[in-house]
Amino acid sequence: MNDLEFERQFEPAHGSAVPVADDVLRVTVNNPGPFTFHGTNSYIVGRETLAVIDPGPDDDAHLRALLDAIGGRPVSHILVSHTHADHSPLAARLKAATGAVVAAEGPHRAARPLNIGEINPLDASSDTAFQPDLRLADGEVVDTGEWAIEAVATPGHTANHMAFALRNTGILFSADHVMAWATSIVAPPDGAMAEYMTSLERLLERDEQLYLPGHGGPVAKAGKFLRGLRAHRKMRERAILDRIAKGDRTIADIVTEIYRDTDPRLHGAAGLSVLAHMEDLVSRALVRTDGPAAIDGIYEPA
Repeated sequence: MNDLEFERQFEPAHGSAVPVADDVLRVTVNNPGPFTFHGTNSYIVGRETLAVIDPGPDDDAHLRALLDAIGGRPVSHILVSHTHADHSPLAARLKAATGAVVAAEGPHRAARPLNIGEINPLDASSDTAFQPDLRLADGEVVDTGEWAIEAVATPGHTANHMAFALRNTGILFSADHVMAWATSIVAPPDGAMAEYMTSLERLLERDEQLYLPGHGGPVAKAGKFLRGLRAHRKMRERAILDRIAKGDRTIADIVTEIYRDTDPRLHGAAGLSVLAHMEDLVSRALVRTDGPAAIDGIYEPA
């Protein structure tokens, strides 16, 4: 049984600093869309010395909103969860305004090399110019004495995706790996389904139960929600295998059937999500195809 329940009620309060936990403010960018929901969430952590998590897109109004919320207090770190264009580009201007150290897992990279003839459909949404001052390893802790934030590697949505755990609070900033409003997009070659599922399992082993995501409202009772996400992905995998068993041979045919109730604007992303599953299924010898799994490939039961 899949007990996953999405929460789509959310008041973004664009441009305003909204308290969401002790010494944690959320400022949501006015960049709504089918992939960003009501906009990207930036978080300001601390009381005297601050950290900013996910500064967001290069947006003048959002920069002003962040600086207003910072209110002249020192910012020691700008933490970036991953290098999509709605999360990381403002880091450079915010660094220039505050002198903070920009920290992240690393520059943008794909989860795997491009196959021969393959074009990365996500190039336009990737911040390939991003370069952190400090590269964080999994488990590394940024500690100012006032607060301590642990880097938690969660590849899957992107190869360099990180969540950030606020030590001794039970809070995890889950970015785009876990969100209350929808499942994360896992789209090759930037993302990988096998890595995404492994990251879910890693989070299930942790203690945090309040997640503050990159889009939408908080995820309460995170353990239950994670189990629902895992079941949802497994259900999708079974649906793909069922469509192949019934004679569907292309990703386009599978998307038409299993995403029939999904916003048509998202069918392109749905196709990439099915491709991510196909890559995993082919690697596990559950599905056959000629050569590497591809968006226009022909698939058969193993």
